[in-house]
Amino acid sequence: MPAYYFVDVLEITDEARIAKYREGVSAAVEKYGGRYLILGGKHEVVEGNWRPTFPVMIEFPTMEQAKRWYASPEYSPLLKLRLEGSRSNAVFIEGR
Repeated sequence: MPAYYFVDVLEITDEARIAKYREGVSAAVEKYGGRYLILGGKHEVVEGNWRPTFPVMIEFPTMEQAKRWYASPEYSPLLKLRLEGSRSNAVFIEGR
């Protein structure tokens, strides 16, 4: 069953850290079977008051694989860069 990592990047606070993050994140995602479904882009709120800033959704084959990526030695230093260089909200979502 697929799983999704959804993050809404609210603010970039350190452009240099985020630039380093961007250099390595795609390779780490691909190594764990992930693929980008959403990477920013136009959006339209149709219900509620949520205002996404920069939404990103990555699909993984399974929740186990998504969590393995998130805790991986490849992603760990990149995650540190992202957390230090931005503010965001993120969730794992199990699909069907």
